[in-house]
Amino acid sequence: MRRRTFLEAMGVAAAAGAQSRRRPPNLVFFLSDDMGYADLGCYGARDIRTPNLDRMAREGVRFTNCYSNGAVCTPTRVAFLTGQYQQRFGADLEGALGPANNRTAGLAPAHSVLPGALKQAGYRTAMYGKWHVGWRPDCRPEAHGFDDWFGILLGNVDMYTHKYHDGSHDLWDNGRPAERQGYLTELLAARAVEFIEKSADRPFFLYLPFNAPHWPFQPPGDPRPATAQNWRDGTRAAYARMIESMDAAVGRVMDALRRRGADRDTLAVFTNDNGGERLSESGPFFHTKGTLFEGGIRVPAIARWPGVIPAGGATGQVAATMDFTATFLAAAGVQPPGGVRLDGADLLPVLAGRRPAFERSLFWRIRQAGRNQLAARRGRWKYLDDNTGNRNLPELLFDLESDPSERRNRFYEHQDLAASLRKEALAWDAEVDAAARGRG
Repeated sequence: MRRRTFLEAMGVAAAAGAQSRRRPPNLVFFLSDDMGYADLGCYGARDIRTPNLDRMAREGVRFTNCYSNGAVCTPTRVAFLTGQYQQRFGADLEGALGPANNRTAGLAPAHSVLPGALKQAGYRTAMYGKWHVGWRPDCRPEAHGFDDWFGILLGNVDMYTHKYHDGSHDLWDNGRPAERQGYLTELLAARAVEFIEKSADRPFFLYLPFNAPHWPFQPPGDPRPATAQNWRDGTRAAYARMIESMDAAVGRVMDALRRRGADRDTLAVFTNDNGGERLSESGPFFHTKGTLFEGGIRVPAIARWPGVIPAGGATGQVAATMDFTATFLAAAGVQPPGGVRLDGADLLPVLAGRRPAFERSLFWRIRQAGRNQLAARRGRWKYLDDNTGNRNLPELLFDLESDPSERRNRFYEHQDLAASLRKEALAWDAEVDAAARGRG
């Protein structure tokens, strides 16, 4: 080992050891909504300026093989709160909660892991942003262990009036309807900064799931109302400005941590809830949100913890949203509640350079009208059944290292490998269904 590499490794190990003797780190999780893989400067964007997230990447590590747990909003949020595959919690939470079940379905607090476990361990907990895992009072953030929360319960709102497309008001402050003037992204950032400034006495967990750049595509400074008729209309320019506003909000939060002298004691993660949509740039990846092609589930992700995670790197570790749950709990020195077995993996040893990237299998499933898919990734290989159970359609096998765009089906060359991945995926499929049935 070269002397410089050895000293760097020793420095990371010493910092990790020192951290274990200090109070647990603050934990900050930023989540964007419907953003494309290549819509940040540090991921190649040319028409969107994201200096704050680019800085976060320079000061931390950037993922190149990170996935959302789901191909749409709700399931990924469920996976983050539970640290488990969302399919374990029933069919409603496999897809995005929408008009048919927005106000009836939801994630039971008994199944949530992260906020309650951290709160029990002495963390101050807050959620500011898009909840989208249950509108009912018994499924709202306070029931899951958040001390303070402010934001929207449904899937999207007018960024200025804070109303859903049916005209119902959807901005809340700790369970009470809230009337606020202002652009939603900026309101969320202001509340997050206020929380940081009031949380000097003990470690905190801040969950900041932005609604941007999800439709309606309303940039800051342009308060023309969205209507049911134009709710999904938009332009790339408006979408880009929404991302730039979100980037500025991330910058405000990170600046608040620096002012408080807490940024070196904070593990901060940024990622996205699913692949991009029609206004997004997904780089080499095919298709969009709502599918299990790479464009539907491959997402940007950045992790930063000065002194623990070496700056300026990139990792090819295959990861999913639920891994950040396990990583946060491990960083905090907190065990999941008794009887809970996380599906997510603690990534901190890899991010800190104490362990090489490891191979594992990850699985995805979509069951809905018009889209029935089952997918598995192991190493460089991805198996995809694009119409689950219909053997009249070809199964797909892609080498993602040589073919990230999923243009060449290699099934005919590696039928034994495809059969192995299919068997593994079907076993997972049956296991999570059994878990969901066991929960009633």
